[in-house]
Amino acid sequence: MDTTTFLLMIPLLLTVFCVFTISRSRNPRLPPGPYPFPVIGNLLQLGNKPHRSLAALSKRYGPLMLLKLGSRTTLVISSPDMAKEFFHKHDQSFSSRSVPEIVRLNNHNESSIVWLPAEYQWRRLRRITKECLFSGQSLDASEQLRRQKVHELVDHVRECCRNEKAVNIGAVAFTTTLNIISNLLFSSNFSQYDLTSSQEIHEVISGLLEVAGKPNLVDFFPILRPLDPQGLASQVHVYFDKLFAIFDNIIDQRLQRRAVSSSYDTDLSTQHDVLDLLLDINFKDDHELSINDMKSFFMDLLVAGSDTVSITLEWAMTELIRNPKKLETARIELMKHMHNNDKTLNEHNIPQLPYLQAIIKETLRLHPPGPFLVPHQATHDVEVEGFIVPKDAQILCNVWAIGRDPKVWSNANVFMPERFLEAKTDYRGQDFELIPFGAGRRSCPGLNLARRELHTILVSLIYNFDWKLEGNMRAQDLDMEEKFGLSLPRNVPLMAIPIDHDRL
Repeated sequence: MDTTTFLLMIPLLLTVFCVFTISRSRNPRLPPGPYPFPVIGNLLQLGNKPHRSLAALSKRYGPLMLLKLGSRTTLVISSPDMAKEFFHKHDQSFSSRSVPEIVRLNNHNESSIVWLPAEYQWRRLRRITKECLFSGQSLDASEQLRRQKVHELVDHVRECCRNEKAVNIGAVAFTTTLNIISNLLFSSNFSQYDLTSSQEIHEVISGLLEVAGKPNLVDFFPILRPLDPQGLASQVHVYFDKLFAIFDNIIDQRLQRRAVSSSYDTDLSTQHDVLDLLLDINFKDDHELSINDMKSFFMDLLVAGSDTVSITLEWAMTELIRNPKKLETARIELMKHMHNNDKTLNEHNIPQLPYLQAIIKETLRLHPPGPFLVPHQATHDVEVEGFIVPKDAQILCNVWAIGRDPKVWSNANVFMPERFLEAKTDYRGQDFELIPFGAGRRSCPGLNLARRELHTILVSLIYNFDWKLEGNMRAQDLDMEEKFGLSLPRNVPLMAIPIDHDRL
């Protein structure tokens, strides 16, 4: 929370809410938590890094903690056992979403696979993603596309080698993942590695992510909605309009092409990309899947898919540069499974690379891309471990705190991929001490794509190149602070100079 902004708003908030008090006694069946101040509740206790602040509070109040954030009742989960209670034992009761205000703009929440309630339309979209995008068969069919995009990344980094130019690791990873997804959806690149000539959609998505990550007073005090005190709604409207205009243009061009093509085959087995597939569904099912539904679907995939993977890759590279012996161990493992003329990893070789897999798991443990996952919401009053979780309460799962809990992990703050070499712990939603992609029915549908991207892109960076920091900075002097928002990117981008191995 921006403390200065909030403090400036306190007089208005006190005026608006002066008729309300919270002097009544706390229901003894509610979970424990810090006592809230009048009107503002526990907002001031969030600080500018809520994942850290709430992790500290949970040590005092326990793994299920109640907070009052303005007018919103919020419960914070901070242990694997409690996460299992919510997302396994009571999964259906907590399968709804707590929808932030900016998502309600343009009624995006009414057609978004991320924010829809777990009902018919959500199940329909989920089935499309599972069967047509992220099934094993679909991912195998699109492997060559990913190899091509990773080849383009390697070529760009090699050009930086020749020019002794530093690479913004997060930015190039974002470009690579964005282009993978945009080609799956539309058969076209949405970004370029030369950011000065980057296409507009790259800037729109980056801007949308930045605004979405800012705490919004309207979420805590809905009565302020007409005032939009921070101007976030107006900014998001601009980004929504630009993004949807781009989608409209792509869809219109595709419809025109289909209209003039007498030989177009509408058999679903011959689709070129996801847009063709959805247009066929729209045609065959009498427009049950509207154009607006499609645009929301595209936005969800582009925004979530590119951000999560690029942040994880930047943190993985940061940890490996800080731990050169572990980087060398990974390279030795790779040399056994890659030929001298390989730039990229064959995805079917991932299971044969246990140390590489351990690096990804350890990065996700220490640096989960979403510190609280996507907020859940209770559909009705639910009893959990003797406590009552009230209907409509927002549920935050502090996966950052779980990943650094010394009761769960030895040397919890140390980067140790070796811990996963013997343990069978995985991040697919069954092991609740490691759930960076969520668990239960609302877990991330793109997990299998993310897994392939994370391993292949990381291999391309560490197998083909050595790395040194700008200005002869020591690796141990790297700023390791994160920037809180919808995700947890590095506070200072990782800039590293690649050195070619001359393996080719």
